[in-house]
Amino acid sequence: MTHYGQHSDAGAWDELSDEQLEDPFVADGNYGGTSAGTAGPDDLETSPYGAPAVQQAVARQTPGTLVSARGIELHGPWGHVFGPLDLDLDAGGVTVLAAQAGAARTALLMALCGRMRLTRGSLTVLGEDRPQKIIARSAIACMNELDEVRPSVTVRDLVTEQKRWDSPWYKFVPRVREDGVAEMCEEIFGDVPLPPLEAFVDDLPELQQLLLRISVADTRRPPLLVVGRIDRIADNVERATLLDRLVALGENRSVIVGDVNPVDPTVGVRAVVDMHDLLGPGDIGVLTKRK
Repeated sequence: MTHYGQHSDAGAWDELSDEQLEDPFVADGNYGGTSAGTAGPDDLETSPYGAPAVQQAVARQTPGTLVSARGIELHGPWGHVFGPLDLDLDAGGVTVLAAQAGAARTALLMALCGRMRLTRGSLTVLGEDRPQKIIARSAIACMNELDEVRPSVTVRDLVTEQKRWDSPWYKFVPRVREDGVAEMCEEIFGDVPLPPLEAFVDDLPELQQLLLRISVADTRRPPLLVVGRIDRIADNVERATLLDRLVALGENRSVIVGDVNPVDPTVGVRAVVDMHDLLGPGDIGVLTKRK
């Protein structure tokens, strides 16, 4: 079951220190100022604030808990980013978090895969409550704050660099050829043509750009894949193709996607969670350190 709403007891959570607020990106430790141990069903309190606007699709996988969040909240040096929120997501398939693009949605997606430190609340993802454990079981892509590609980088450069990162330090990895690109990208691209080896990433069609960024981020094929702005694709056909590829990837794992546009659950996604009412655009300044 997917559940989502405002948390009803935000005052019960302890604040982080000023130093932690100035550096919200995860270093180590549990989430938030409270014990982040896994809670049983009887320990969780359903939020009375607003019924969640969730469209459920027919699940192809056996349901299981992907995300369990209670009272999660984030503040940055410049103010409030999001929360407090309660959120429950089932494992398997594609779950779309529908919200306006901005710092709030970006921060929530990063927090759900262990890349952003929360100010308050408890978060369990795939049974893990420590950020480093969550990071080990997840991948994140198409988030400019983490994986933006410089205009001068070619497809060969990007794939070669990732292969070198994935290899032992003592192993020499030569510059890749077409077969190296295919090895990394074929599963993600599916029927979409692979990008030319010497093409600049910035010159590729938007669909190929995003699929390439997913391929590079997802080389370990962990059980959770988080994908940022699929709404950056202007062409409706390309956007539908990207969603089809994510649905295909979700047949054997869990995929969380951020999108501002409405998504018809009949296209194959597990659920669409409408978060427009509680996730505003925010201010990107809240994610940066005060000078």
